[in-house]
Formats: sequence, structure tokens, C-alpha cells
Amino acid sequence: MSSQSSFLARASAGARLAAERRASELPIAELRRAAAAAPPARGFRAAVSRWSDNRGDGPAGGEVALIAEVKRRSPSKGDLRPDLDPAALAGAYRDGGASAISVLTEPEHFAGSAGDLRKVRAAVDLPVLRKDFVTLPYQVWEARAWGADAVLLIVAALEQAELDELLAEASAAGIDALVEVHSREEAARASAAGAGLIGVNARDLSTLTVDTRRFAELRDALPASATLVAESGIRNRADVEAAGNAGADAVLVGETLVLAADPEAAAAGLLGRERTVTPGSPPTKDG
Repeated sequence: MSSQSSFLARASAGARLAAERRASELPIAELRRAAAAAPPARGFRAAVSRWSDNRGDGPAGGEVALIAEVKRRSPSKGDLRPDLDPAALAGAYRDGGASAISVLTEPEHFAGSAGDLRKVRAAVDLPVLRKDFVTLPYQVWEARAWGADAVLLIVAALEQAELDELLAEASAAGIDALVEVHSREEAARASAAGAGLIGVNARDLSTLTVDTRRFAELRDALPASATLVAESGIRNRADVEAAGNAGADAVLVGETLVLAADPEAAAAGLLGRERTVTPGSPPTKDG
């Protein structure tokens, strides 16, 4: 893991230790049984693939899909909306035209939880991504048991054998894996692992700064057959169009939507849709 940042190393190590503690309380065999009893997974990749016929009420074929994120805090900006209501926020995203929801479940740096993911899964019919620092098969099966339809795998946090193993575990669990890359070397590793859903994160995990050119710069290093997601740095409709023009099937947007006064209207705006805007604040526990 020579390419990973100190932040990523710390966060991944912390998440791994926490997962190992949970595994001592609920063995993986029991977790797999819980996962098997969970409702059927919704197709995450199909929902965000640009030319898919499985978008449901999402964007029409050929349009860039929106993966909208439920996120309480950020390592770079601190608390965003610590009192947000995950179900209400996910509902606003759905009504604004999002095709899928990303939920932070990492508690230390993002104030996320399994509870947030479960609330979102129960509130909307869109596929849900568990966004966390996943390095163990146990975490993949946790994601499925909690109701996730996809799990994030960060190439910089994994050795190649670990990436291969986790992709196989996701397949066995019946969920998709969004494989995140930040460089050409990581793109090559994702391709070698056979990843079919790849995200390019514009955020530098060493400095937490964002380079919005990264997706376009890495596009030619990514498999032509993969479904591609542009992550971080998407703030307006022009950014979405630029990502689409560079070859992105979907964009993953967090802070821009979480901080919006009207998340539904903000989601619709990113998708270039007309919306009647009702003044208000982001959903909270009090409504």
C-alpha cells in the first residue's frame, strides 16, 4: 500500500480494527445468514450505467446519472449536517432525480453508521452504496446484511490480492462493488482485477484537495466496458456536463447536496431539470 496517504492508512486501519471487534461478537457465518435473509439487492451498476434500460424513474438513457450522498461530516470541512435525517434527505434526492444513494457508514471521520444506511434503504427504492473503508470480507457481508446494494473498494487501501478477494466476496454476496481509483497505476490495477464499476475520485487523499481534471486525465486508462463514476468536486450543472463529456456514466455528489438549502432542487439542478423551489432548510431530525 505504498501509494496510500497517511489519512487513508489511518482511516482504513481504524475501520479494520472496528470490523474485527464486531466479528468477535457476530461471527461471519452468522453474518452471512443475516445477509441471505436480507431483501434482494437492487442493481446499483445497472441504475447508474449511462445507457442502461434499468433506470426506473432516473435519468433517461444517455444522460449522466446522479449518485447523491448522505454525509454528516467531512474530514476536510468538519460537521456538515450532523443532525440530518437520512431518510428525509434520501427522499429529497430521489424526488430530485437521483438514480442511487451513497451512505457514509464510517463513524470516526464521517459520523456515519449502519443505522443511517438502514434508514435510507427503508425510505427509498433506489439502490444504496455503503461508503466506508472496506478491507475485509466481513465488511462486504455486513454491507449486504445492512441492506446495501453496493460497496466501495478503494484501490489505494488494498493490495492486489485483497482487491481480487473483495470483488469475489461482493459477487458472492450478490452486490456490486464501486472500485475507486486516483491514479493511472490504480486504474490499471482496477482493470486487472476485472472491475466493472470504477470511480475516479478527484480528491487527493494526501492533502484532501480536489483536482477536477482527474477524471478526464484518467479516462483513457479505464476499461471501455466499465461503468464509470466521477467522484468529488461536482458543484453545478456545468461540472456534471463536463464529466459526461469526458465519458462518465454517473457523478457522485456529497457536500454540494448536503449543504444545499433545498436538496431536492439542488439534485434536480445538477441534472438540468426544471424544479419549483420551495425555500427551506436541509432535512433534520425536527423536519
